[in-house]
Amino acid sequence: MSSRGADAPAPGDEWLARQFEAQRGRLRAVATRILGDGAEAEDAVQEAWFRLQRTGGDAIDNLSGWLTTVVSRVCLDHLRSRTARHEDAWAPVEEVAAQHPDDAAAEPEGAALEADAVGAALQVVLDTLTPAERLAFVLHDLFGVPFDQIGPIVERTPEATRQLASRARRRVRGTAFASDRAAVGPDGAEHVEPPVLSADRARQREVVEAFLAASREGRFEDLLQVLDPDVVLRADPAAVESTARVVAQGLPAPVLAAEAHGAFAVATAFVGRALAARVALVDGAVGAAFVLGGQVRSAYAMRVRDGRVVAVDVYGDPATLAKTDVVLLETA
Repeated sequence: MSSRGADAPAPGDEWLARQFEAQRGRLRAVATRILGDGAEAEDAVQEAWFRLQRTGGDAIDNLSGWLTTVVSRVCLDHLRSRTARHEDAWAPVEEVAAQHPDDAAAEPEGAALEADAVGAALQVVLDTLTPAERLAFVLHDLFGVPFDQIGPIVERTPEATRQLASRARRRVRGTAFASDRAAVGPDGAEHVEPPVLSADRARQREVVEAFLAASREGRFEDLLQVLDPDVVLRADPAAVESTARVVAQGLPAPVLAAEAHGAFAVATAFVGRALAARVALVDGAVGAAFVLGGQVRSAYAMRVRDGRVVAVDVYGDPATLAKTDVVLLETA
């Protein structure tokens, strides 16, 4: 393959630039989630462009996959260098959003929902992972990159890469649950005993937990199994608007519309997402809630029949949440 410098455009460079710009937002989101630093993320994306120019793109069959791999490898080098220097280079979500005002939510509520979307504890926990664990977790769990594509980046087999992501996922979930429990019930606060569920409610909880686990882990077929074929999802305008802003930044909030009908549509909205979800009683029925700073930011009322979810109602409006009884359930 021939190479050509960035200052010497060839006939195909304009087309290549358009293709790259179409990918830039997603690549920046990937790099920001891996590195946690907006400036470093921009550098990684720019390096991918330089490398694409040098190759010319003629021999690249899957441009999206190729760019994801290049950005990920550049990010991995950054993480390893940072680890060697014992640096803590995490930039809070609000800071990253401020660096890209066109993409970010304009008000504090949007920033809070964005932080919630990636998990209340995720910002802290990612810095405790090894570079390979962090890369595997972010690429697979947040962006749905398959393990056979991640493996060569971290120089491991797909199965070993799966184990990396699994270890990272356990640490993220464990810390998030511990953080939420501390926020809801600190020392000196009134202690509320968790509710004892009836056999019927316990079965509903199993279904909801299976739904959330399949969502987090990107298991689309398992999501279809736990959803009724005619399931209906409804979201209030506040939830639709807030999640749309977050999704536009490439972050794993559910992709909500005012209504979605059928298992395929609902599974598509949730697959690879729901990292910060907690099982909860929502007005007495088993559902889920997103909790940030000890406060419920959104609630998912779910109706279960014959072992499957038949309806999901999403509440994001603060006035509605204030009138909704949400009781978080302890992890099993």
